[in-house]
Formats: sequence, structure tokens, C-alpha cells
Amino acid sequence: MPFRHVAALTAVALLAAGCGLSEELERERNPERTADAAPEGGPAASGVPTPPGLASTTPIPVDGEPVPDAPSSSCPASGVRIEPGMVDAAMGLRAMSVTLTNCGKRAYRLNGYPGLRVLDEHREPLDVQILEGPNPVTQMEDPGPHPLTLRREESAHTVLVWRNTVTDTTTNAVSGTYLEVTPAKGARKATVTPQGRIDLGNTGRIGTTAWQKTPADDTGASRPTAPAPS
Repeated sequence: MPFRHVAALTAVALLAAGCGLSEELERERNPERTADAAPEGGPAASGVPTPPGLASTTPIPVDGEPVPDAPSSSCPASGVRIEPGMVDAAMGLRAMSVTLTNCGKRAYRLNGYPGLRVLDEHREPLDVQILEGPNPVTQMEDPGPHPLTLRREESAHTVLVWRNTVTDTTTNAVSGTYLEVTPAKGARKATVTPQGRIDLGNTGRIGTTAWQKTPADDTGASRPTAPAPS
């Protein structure tokens, strides 16, 4: 899968999270923006403003950090490819998509939220609470658990949100390097390298959306679906 296609998946997956997240990311970037100010991206053809913050995701460069996973056309033994998107960074709010593609010969079933562990640079687990649902972190749409069946080359995605907030200067800020993803109970785990660190400050928690299916477009490539504006 070409890198630019993965980047497009990431941008649209974050857009699919709903206007609430995109508006909050924009407020974080530009707190003085007035409510009636025209968005930077201008109105889309449907009349809905294009969220400028999500139109171009912003990776967080850190000196010496591991190189993000290169998109691969090979299929793991698990029969699914799991690919992280770039970390979209506002002043304190972070968002990142994770896309799962069925590259195997059999249908692949999902239902609910992924199992996640944040790992340090030595691939040791960090003390991070994984929340089923994004709302404790930020207000955004979550499809909730529902059964999905992915045929070959079909995809699903989840969106992760967290805050890089330091409220206690006596404790060390948490920064994850790798993300361990278990798509469903009993499924094989995969460890991926996000395109930007998982910098949690000392909030110690990540909110996730449930897996949602990514319809195929007319080129056969998969893209996340944007819900109706909220």
C-alpha cells in the first residue's frame, strides 16, 4: 500500500470521527478563533466546512525516535495488516487512526473495541488506561460495538484520542514509542510504530472508538466513511 494512500486513510479516518473532534483540534491550535470565523479550508461542496486541522495531519518529529512502519504489501500470518496513521497534534489534544485490512483468504470478523497496550522504546508496557469510548478525553462520535465482517482487501479503522497534559510536575511524563494492537479477543497481536510518539503527559489514558468498516471506493481502495455532521 503506497505511503500517500495510508496518509489519505489517516486524514479521512480522523475526519470520520466527527466534526466535534475536528473543531476541538482547531480550537487547540487557534484558541482566539471566533465561532463565526470561516474555516481555513473553506466550505466543502456539501456546504459543510472542511476541518482545516484534519485536512493535513501533523506528525510529531522527535530526534532519535524509531522510524515509523513502512506500508507493506505483504500479508502477515494473521491474515490482516494493521497500520497506524500519523499523530494529529494540537496544543494538548492528540488523535491517531489505526487501520486494519484483511489481506487473507478468509473473512475476518470484528466486534467492538481493539485491545491496546502502549510500549516504551524497549517494548515494555507502560501504565496507561485504555478507555472503551473517546468521551472521557474529548467529545466525538463513536459507533459503539457492532459486528463487522471484512472480506479480502476490506478494511476497518479505529480512532485513538489522548491529551498531552502535565498536571503533576513531580511525576514523569509518559511517552510511548510502540503500540500493541489486538484486533479482537483471541486474535493475534501486532506491534506497530506510530508516526509520532504517544505523548500522554501524566494523564495516563487513551480513549478509542469501536472498529468501524471502511467502504471501498470506485478504485478498489478503502477509505473511512465520514458520518453526518454533528
